[in-house]
Amino acid sequence: MAPVFFLLPLLLGQILLCAAGDTINSSTPLSGAQKIVSKGNKFTLGFYTPPQGTNTSSNQGNYYIAIWYSNIPLQTTVWMANPDLPVADPTTAALTIGSDGNLVLLDQSKNRQVLWSTNISTSSNSTIAVLQDGGSLDLRDATNSSMVYWRSIDHPTNTWLPGGKLGLNKTTGVSQRLVPWTNTANPSPGLFSLELDPRGTTQYLIQWNDSITYWSSGPWNNNIFSLVPEMTSGYNYDFQFINNATESYFIYSMKDNSIISRFIIDVDGQIKQLTWVPASQSWILFWSQPRTQCEVYALCGAYGSCNLNALPFCNCIRGFSQKVQSDWDLQDYSSGCKRRVPLQCQTNSSSSQAQPDKFYTMANVRLPDNAQTAVAASSQDCQVACLNNCSCNAYTYNSSGCFAWHGDLINLQDQYSGNGGGTLFLRLAASELPGSKRSKAVIIGAVVGGVAAVLIVLSIVAYFLFQKYRRERTLRIPKTAGGTLIAFRYSDLQHVTNNFSERLGGGAFGSVFKGKLPDSTAIAVKRLDGVHQGEKQFRAEVSTIGTVQHVNLVRLLGFCSEGSRRLLVYEFMPKGSLDLQLFLGETTALSWATRYQIALGTARGLNYLHEKCRDCIIHCDVKPENILLDESFVPKVADFGLAKLLGRDFSRVLTTMRGTRGYLAPEWISGVAITAKADVFSYGMMLFELISGRRNSDHGEQHGSTFFPTFAASKLHEGDVRTLLDPKLNGDANADELTRACKVACWCIQDDESARPTTGQIVQILEGFLDVNMPPVPRSLRVLGESPDVINFFSDISSNQTSQTQNSTTSQTRSTTSGSSHLQSP
Repeated sequence: MAPVFFLLPLLLGQILLCAAGDTINSSTPLSGAQKIVSKGNKFTLGFYTPPQGTNTSSNQGNYYIAIWYSNIPLQTTVWMANPDLPVADPTTAALTIGSDGNLVLLDQSKNRQVLWSTNISTSSNSTIAVLQDGGSLDLRDATNSSMVYWRSIDHPTNTWLPGGKLGLNKTTGVSQRLVPWTNTANPSPGLFSLELDPRGTTQYLIQWNDSITYWSSGPWNNNIFSLVPEMTSGYNYDFQFINNATESYFIYSMKDNSIISRFIIDVDGQIKQLTWVPASQSWILFWSQPRTQCEVYALCGAYGSCNLNALPFCNCIRGFSQKVQSDWDLQDYSSGCKRRVPLQCQTNSSSSQAQPDKFYTMANVRLPDNAQTAVAASSQDCQVACLNNCSCNAYTYNSSGCFAWHGDLINLQDQYSGNGGGTLFLRLAASELPGSKRSKAVIIGAVVGGVAAVLIVLSIVAYFLFQKYRRERTLRIPKTAGGTLIAFRYSDLQHVTNNFSERLGGGAFGSVFKGKLPDSTAIAVKRLDGVHQGEKQFRAEVSTIGTVQHVNLVRLLGFCSEGSRRLLVYEFMPKGSLDLQLFLGETTALSWATRYQIALGTARGLNYLHEKCRDCIIHCDVKPENILLDESFVPKVADFGLAKLLGRDFSRVLTTMRGTRGYLAPEWISGVAITAKADVFSYGMMLFELISGRRNSDHGEQHGSTFFPTFAASKLHEGDVRTLLDPKLNGDANADELTRACKVACWCIQDDESARPTTGQIVQILEGFLDVNMPPVPRSLRVLGESPDVINFFSDISSNQTSQTQNSTTSQTRSTTSGSSHLQSP
C-alpha cells in the first residue's frame, strides 16, 4: 500500500498535465510542465525557456508563459505574457484565473506576487481562458462563449499572426505594436518597434528607441500602403485596413488556411513575413523591410559600423572593440563598442612624452547623425578645432563646411555611396596610429616574421598534403542564420553533389547539379562559366543578389569562390524547370489554371527585379528553362543577376547558346542599350509557349511554315483564341484569361520597346485590375499590314473620354518606364 500511496502525487501530476485540454479556469491553474493545446493541435501554451537562455550568475534558467506552434520541430513562439519578468522556477509559479476574473501569472515563491495580468474590467468574475487554433489565448465568460473580454492576438509581442490587429485605439490611445526580443536568448523588449503612426496618419513606422523613424509604409490609399507596392501581389494573403472614429488597425488573413505564416519584427530591426515549408522543415522569408540590413538605424550601436559586404554585418571601427562580447554573440549589437586606448586629453597627462591624438581617415562611409557645425576656413582648421575640444570624436570637411561630432558615433556604414556619405576623420590615441619610425620597425619585424613563417609552412607542407584528402571529405558547412549567405568550400560542394554526378540541366551561365546537405536539405549547385571577376568583386555582387528575396524568385543560399572556381548554391525546386513540365509532360499536362498562375507569378518576380529592388535588375535571359517550379507549381525566376556577374562576356555567351536566341528582343541584334523591356519581350515569347504547350518554332506541321506568334496574332484579331490553346487541355481554359494572356503576349513582343508594357502593368492586366486593348501586329511578323499610328494599351474608361485616354496613353508608351493610371474594372 505504501508504494501506491507514494506514487499518487506523480500520477496526479500526470493527470493534471494531460487533462487541461485547451482551457484554464479557476480550479485548473497551469504550473510547472503543464501545457494546454488548442483543439486542432495547432498551438501550445506553457512555460517556455529560450535556447541559451540561462542566467550565468546562478546557472538557473528563465521561464516565460508563451504560445508556440505545436507541430513545428523548431520551437517557435508567437506570443509571450511576461517577456520582461521571467520566472526562475515554473513549479512555484501558476497561470490562473484571479478573483476578479482576470488571467494572472503568480509567483508563489514571492508571496503570490502578480507578475502579469490581462488587467481588464469584466462584467463577471466567472471567466475561463481558451487557446484557439488561430494562436490566440482568449479570456471569455465561462457561461457565454460569445462574450470575449481579451485576446492575446490583439496584444502582440514580437509576432503578428493572421487575424490579429495591429493599430491604434483612438479612445484610449493604446497602440498595438510589435517589439523584438533584445537578442536571440532574451525576449525582453528590444530597441526597435513597429506601430501605426501615433500622430494619427494611416502609415506604419519602424522606429529605433521610440524616437528615430527609419522606415515607413506610406499612407493607406484605399488599396495598398503607398510605399509597399508589392501588396498588389499579396499571393496567399488578404489585407484589410480599418479606420473609423474609435480605432485604426490593419489585419490580414490567409487565403489557404493550410499555409503557416507569421509576421515578425526580428532582433535585427527588420520586419519579416515568414512561411513554414514542411518539405524543407524551415521558415522561408517571403518579404522584409527595410530591404537591406544596414538601413536599420543604429543597428551596430555606438562606434559600430554596418557593412553589407561583410559577415556579420556589424563590426567595430578602428580603435574600438565590442563592449559586451556576449551580446554580440547573440546578434545584439546595441551595446556598441568601446575605445581601446583613451584619448590623450582624457588621461590628463602632462608628460612631455605624451603624444597628441591623431586622426584616422575613413573614406566612403555614411556619416553619423547629430553633427555640429564648426567655424573653419579649411580642412586643417577643422582638424585643429576638433583637436582643441576633448569632447570632439570626429570631424569632416566638405563643400558645405566643417562638421564635428561631440558624442557617440551612431549609424555608421562602410562602403557607402548614397546621400549623407563622405570621408570621416576619426579621433584616436596616437598609439592606435603608429608613427613612421615605429612603422619601419613593424615592417622589418613583419619581413623577418614572414620569412620564418614561410620556412615553417614549407617544412610542414608535406603533412598538409597528406591530410588534404581526409580533410576535404569532412564537411564543415555552417548553418544559415537569419538569411545569411554561406561561403562554401569547393571540396564540400564536391562531396554534397557526389562529385557533380547528378546534372539537372545547363544553360548560358553553366551547368546545374543536385546536392544534399548533411541535414538532408536538397540544393541545386550552379557551376558558373565565363566569370573572370576578382574575389572581392564577385563576393560583393553575390551579396547583392543574396539580399533580393521574393516568393517568385529562387532563393540564393550560398556561394563558393576559390581561385577560378565560381559556384552558386540555390534552394532545390522539386518540380524542375518549366520547359520540362511544359514540353515533355505529354501524359500529365499542366492545367490552364496552373499555367495562368505560372504566368502571373513569373511577371510578379520580374516586376520585383525591375521596380522593387534598389537598383533595377535586368534578367536578360527569360525563358522556360529559367522558370523553376516548387512542389505546388509556384514559379520562381532563376538566374537573375547573373548577367552582371559575367560582365562583358555575357552578351557573347547569351547569343551563342542554343535555345536562347528565340527569346531575344530586337535590341540585342541592333546593338542599342538593353533595358528592362528586353525582359518583357522574352516574357511575351515564353507566354505564347505557355498557351500553346510547344516551342514557338515547333508548330510547322500544324500551321504550315507560319511562326506561332504570327499565327497567334492573326487568330487574336479574328477572335478565335481557342485554336491557340494546347491541344492536351481539350479546350479546358477560362476564356477571359486566355484572351487576356494572348493580348499581353502580343503587346510584349512589339518591335518598339516603348510600345511594350512594363512588368508592373503585366501583373495588373493578368490580375484583372487593368483592361487592355487589342494589340497591333508587330511589323516584324509581316502580316495584317502596318501597325496603327496611335498605340494604346488600355481600354478607354468611358466613351466620352476616348480621345483624352488615347493621347495620355500614347504619351506613356513613349517611355520605357511608363506606368498606368487607367485602372478600371474590366
